[in-house]
Amino acid sequence: MKTIIIIGGSKGIGNAILNTMLNTHKVINISRTKPSQAHENLTHFSCDIKTDALPDIENADALVYCPGSINLKPISRLSIDEFKEDFEINVLGAVKAIQKYMPILKNGQQPAIVLFSTVATKLGMPFHASIATAKAGVEGLVKSLAAEFAPNIRINAIAPTVTDTELASKLLRNDKVVESLTERHPLKKILNPQEVAEMAVFLISEKAASLSGQVFQLDCGIVTIKP
Repeated sequence: MKTIIIIGGSKGIGNAILNTMLNTHKVINISRTKPSQAHENLTHFSCDIKTDALPDIENADALVYCPGSINLKPISRLSIDEFKEDFEINVLGAVKAIQKYMPILKNGQQPAIVLFSTVATKLGMPFHASIATAKAGVEGLVKSLAAEFAPNIRINAIAPTVTDTELASKLLRNDKVVESLTERHPLKKILNPQEVAEMAVFLISEKAASLSGQVFQLDCGIVTIKP
């Protein structure tokens, strides 16, 4: 049975990944709050990725880094501190986790890392300057580390479109907004966390053994978004 470290597995996409893997993997969750699930395969460590030292773990076969942010404002209203905070959560937090657990991952069984980007890095989406900049850093990290870690550790990223999570609740604030966002996607839907979780599970599985340094868009068929 493989051991998976999930950072940010108490809510949203991270929790969907955790829930999907509990029956078949040992899952170590690291987050500020404890997941609602209780399971014999689940171990939880309370930790704030920005301020706390990550716990020591003896062995692991995969790392999934889920913390993120949705900070949507015109650039005239974005402060430099907000750019820094988005970068710290999305990029530096991932770097911190990878540096901490890289030594044990090297000894893992077909080890893999999954990070998260966003479709906004590829599409011209208004009010996404800060988060798109941070997630572009995530994509650059993935490509660089895929070359550096090969052939021992694979690393990929998932770039979802808007997903129905607590983090996106302000964006999906009413039925009119949900309908508008749905209509912008050719598949006429908004992602649910389980769909993203299944992609993450695939990317750390043996089925994805030839995939590394890639960013996989879960975009509901979207090509472009107009303001």
